This record gives sequence, C-alpha cells and structure tokens, in this order.
Amino acid sequence: MRFMMIVKASNESETGRLPSSEELGEMGKYNEELVKAGILLAGEGLYPSSKGSRVTFSATGSTVTDGPFAETKELVAGFWIIEVKSREEAIAWARRVPFKDGQVEVRQVYSAEDFAPSDPTGEHRAKEEELRAQVEAKAKA
Repeated sequence: MRFMMIVKASNESETGRLPSSEELGEMGKYNEELVKAGILLAGEGLYPSSKGSRVTFSATGSTVTDGPFAETKELVAGFWIIEVKSREEAIAWARRVPFKDGQVEVRQVYSAEDFAPSDPTGEHRAKEEELRAQVEAKAKA
C-alpha cells in the first residue's frame, strides 16, 4: 500500500525560509530511516505558494491564478510517498516526523487495481502500467 504523507504549509514555510542546519540534519536522519526501512518512494519540499500558480477548470476552459494563496492551512509544503503494509504503519511513520510544530496528513494512494470496476476490460490499467514502466526506465537512465 502506498501512502502520501503531506506536510501542511505554515505561515513560516510560506515566507520561503529555508530550514536551519539543525533542522536539515534531523530531517536527513528521518529520511535515512525511511530509506533503510525500504519504504521511501519519493519525498520533496515545495517552494512557497508565492512561486506557484493554480489552474482552475470550468466548462468554458481554464484560468491561471498566480500565488501567493491566502489559506495557508490548505497549502502543501512538502511530501513523502511511502510503501508500507497498512494505514497504521503509515501513521506510525508520520508520527516520527521530526517537527516541533506543524501537521502531516496521511492519505492512501490509489493503485491501478482500485479502478478495476471502472475498467472491466483492463485496457486502461494496461496503459497505466506501460506508462509507469516508461517512467521507471527514464528514472534509471
């Protein structure tokens, strides 16, 4: 089972302040634990919303709005994607994040098999697997 651990933005993260050397060290140790456990698939921090844009879709097309965005509590500041055996294990890892303050949301990532009822022939799942193989091959190159 794959889970995304979403780091919620804060007023501080939205200023663009980079982590201190101590904070980087603590996060590096945590990331090393995830790697040693063999569960880390990806993990990154994000620039503040002032450097981002939102694309909003409607029946008449799309609109682009540049940041910053007002609702800090609704923003994402970073993430990890982990592969574990259960939701409980994902939560246990999230509880170990070395934050003194903040919030991490844990959400399960869909797998191709979850869409089987909407794809009875398997055509869409086969195409998805083909695309994933291409991405993995590119990452190894």
